[in-house]
Amino acid sequence: MEGEVSNAPDFIVHNEGDTVGVVVVENATAGQELTGWVMATDRTITLAALADIPLGHKVAVKAMVDGDTVVKYDHDIGRAIAEIPVGAYVHAQNIKTKRW
Repeated sequence: MEGEVSNAPDFIVHNEGDTVGVVVVENATAGQELTGWVMATDRTITLAALADIPLGHKVAVKAMVDGDTVVKYDHDIGRAIAEIPVGAYVHAQNIKTKRW
């Protein structure tokens, strides 16, 4: 209905130990306050997006420094290669695989 506020999350985090969440809305924009749902604990968190983040891409929910392990869905998906503040767009520009 027009004027209603949606309770649907803007991003999803699977576990409390995850350092990134996945954006589940289109057009998450820099400066926008995003609401996230931590599935394992049914907890809601909020953060400000520091950049535009496309649907299906990652947002930092915990600050990371160069060399930190990036955790998504409770799995190691690589390492930070730069400082990554909360709310940052996490992608190939700031993480790399540990395979090479």
